[in-house]
Amino acid sequence: MEVFKTNVEDQEMADKLIDQLHKAFIGYTANFDLQDCDNILRVKSVSGHIESTSIIKLLRQFGCHAQILEDEIILNR
Repeated sequence: MEVFKTNVEDQEMADKLIDQLHKAFIGYTANFDLQDCDNILRVKSVSGHIESTSIIKLLRQFGCHAQILEDEIILNR
């Protein structure tokens, strides 16, 4: 699974983007969490491989911004 921080705030746009993602990437499941402060887009793939750059480019075609949300690892020392 890959998690993206986006600037998508509108549910209608989110639905449109999900539809486009599902058409462009067979085997992907995607959803937005617009309640999250980062307007999260989560993408899963049946193969386990996710084309993050292509997803970012697709969102950009619709005037939206997305970036991979890196996992924050806290190390106890």
